[in-house]
Amino acid sequence: MTSVFFQTSPEFIRSVTLLIFLTVYLGIAVGHACFLRLDRTGIAMLGSIAMLATGCLSLTEAVRAVNMESILLLFSLMVIASQLHYSGLYQLLADRLARTLDRPALFLALLMGAAGLLSSVLNNDVVCLAFTPVATDALLRRRLNPIPYLIGLALASNIGCALTLIGSAQNVVLGQLVHLSFIRYTAFAALPVLLSLGAAYGIVLFLGRVHRAKPAFVEMPSPSDAPIPFNTWRAIKGVGILVILVMLFLATPLPRYLIALTAAGLLLCSRRLESRKVLALVDWQLLVLFIGLFVVVGAFILRGFGEDLMTTLIRHGIRLDHPAVLTAVTAALSNLINNSAAVMLLVNVVEPGDPVAAAVIAMANAFAGNLLLIGSLANVITAQAAGERNIRITFREFARYGIPVALVSLLIMLGTLPLTLRILN
Repeated sequence: MTSVFFQTSPEFIRSVTLLIFLTVYLGIAVGHACFLRLDRTGIAMLGSIAMLATGCLSLTEAVRAVNMESILLLFSLMVIASQLHYSGLYQLLADRLARTLDRPALFLALLMGAAGLLSSVLNNDVVCLAFTPVATDALLRRRLNPIPYLIGLALASNIGCALTLIGSAQNVVLGQLVHLSFIRYTAFAALPVLLSLGAAYGIVLFLGRVHRAKPAFVEMPSPSDAPIPFNTWRAIKGVGILVILVMLFLATPLPRYLIALTAAGLLLCSRRLESRKVLALVDWQLLVLFIGLFVVVGAFILRGFGEDLMTTLIRHGIRLDHPAVLTAVTAALSNLINNSAAVMLLVNVVEPGDPVAAAVIAMANAFAGNLLLIGSLANVITAQAAGERNIRITFREFARYGIPVALVSLLIMLGTLPLTLRILN
């Protein structure tokens, strides 16, 4: 391969590829670049540009490395979630849940149940962004400490998103890359997800003491956000198309990205809701992050480092073809670097097209997101939205709930694997 700027040898190109890959993954793990105002998306994008500029892969190879079906499916799901946001459905659901605040334990159960269910068909980040402000305000008005409830919301959304292949961005990418069966994966995930949600509720209920006397809490001023009024037609339109979309995913062999794109296109057609408002809520940063990671990891695999990594792991007794080992490695990498970066690396290192490995990675990545505050974007979104209400969820406070929930969920997953893996085979 010849660089655009200078002549290079294959050995040099291979060394440069490894250097860029390690630099990008280190930057993603840290979250920023020294002396530069680069976040994870900027680092991934800069890494992909460096791969092209140094000749580590050609433009044709870079384009081929990006799985556009995954990007288009992810974009379409974001449009659907955005349209539902402007229908006022999230606000309505949160307001209805708040009516049970005179029974805190019931409110917590309903909040976590709703978050888990909605996260399985919508992006878990969107669910946390929509529910956190409304739940916080309602809890403060009742002089209840919002922290256990908000942490429970984040934990449930991370667990719930593991139920389907559209629950999180990582699941979308895994489903498209490995062509996982939507219905088989959901059947595989159902038991551990339900058991984990129950366990998470019990842990938050116990640690938060929400079932006991109401703790005194000083009411803080909150921003005067104008609530989105409920629009019946928009809600019916959005929910109806979402239901049809899931049914088509389950019952037809049609390409998922094409079904989702068509659904998003229909939702953009509105006489009153401007399309630019809907598109403004699309997480373009996340889409660019995945495009950059596709290119960086694509160069890494193209230069043979994927095979080298597998050989090294096997030599040290770490076999990623064993579900328990893959679960542990996925959980560790998701918190050491980033859940998106971990998924992109692992799905290209393990045996290509292996549905068992992909399903294990998807669930382990989702459950491990509860371990630390930085383990999932949904956690960060919840903490930031609470901070706007002067409620501070610290790293230590989140870990107090998150670590036991994540460990119990992973143990439940491992314990049910002998039963659930039969569904995929």
